[in-house]
Amino acid sequence: MMIESRRKVEPEARVRLERVAIVLFRPQLPENIGAVARAACNMGINRLVLVQPLELHAERMAMMATGPSVRLLDTMEVHDDLAAALAPFQYIVGTTARLGGVRTDYASPREMASRLVSISAENEVALLFGPENWGLTNEELPFCHALVTIPTGECSSLNLAQAVMVMAYELFTAASPKPHYVPRLANSQELQVMYTMLQETLVKINFISHQNPEHWMFNVRRLFSRHGLRAGEAQVIKGICRQIDWYVGKRLEDMQK
Repeated sequence: MMIESRRKVEPEARVRLERVAIVLFRPQLPENIGAVARAACNMGINRLVLVQPLELHAERMAMMATGPSVRLLDTMEVHDDLAAALAPFQYIVGTTARLGGVRTDYASPREMASRLVSISAENEVALLFGPENWGLTNEELPFCHALVTIPTGECSSLNLAQAVMVMAYELFTAASPKPHYVPRLANSQELQVMYTMLQETLVKINFISHQNPEHWMFNVRRLFSRHGLRAGEAQVIKGICRQIDWYVGKRLEDMQK
């Protein structure tokens, strides 16, 4: 059987995770900071920025971070002023669970991840999360270029680390290279040989009429053309035709004995 040749396609444009930072504004619990570091590390984001954290307890943070994510705690930035913390970023995405009022223009995490594909190519991006109890207030929203909200069911309260994980996962998915292989489709000559064999076989087993078989083959051709036969698949169909032809011939011989 012929082996299909395949052409490697270059990966599509993707989110540049090295340009993305998680920014926590006024986080209240050291455990949540550690859990956020772990979620970010799980999804390939290696920059963590804290603004006005209520408490920084190294052991409690490390207890939730565990493993390689502890390094995010070692390298994280800590700021006293939100404006100063956000100053280096060209694009800031605010996360919110409350909608309405000035919060009418927002995207889902997946929509935002798609948007960040082009933006992150040349710009530093911050994902801004508010404190666990209130989230971002209207005072912080002017810093944001866009808002994102995570759809939930009846139980709408998300832990800070859960929210970070959802956002980070969508970015990671949009950042993962997606190389794929395009198989060689059967060329016109290969298809015509296959269709000729198939027509002869279908006529022989009385699947299509002996009268004007080309007319009946039109629907068969349309079926295969809709999906685009690969070269190897055309070979398989030809092999099936040969086997049917052999079997029909053998049955005829047996009947004549």
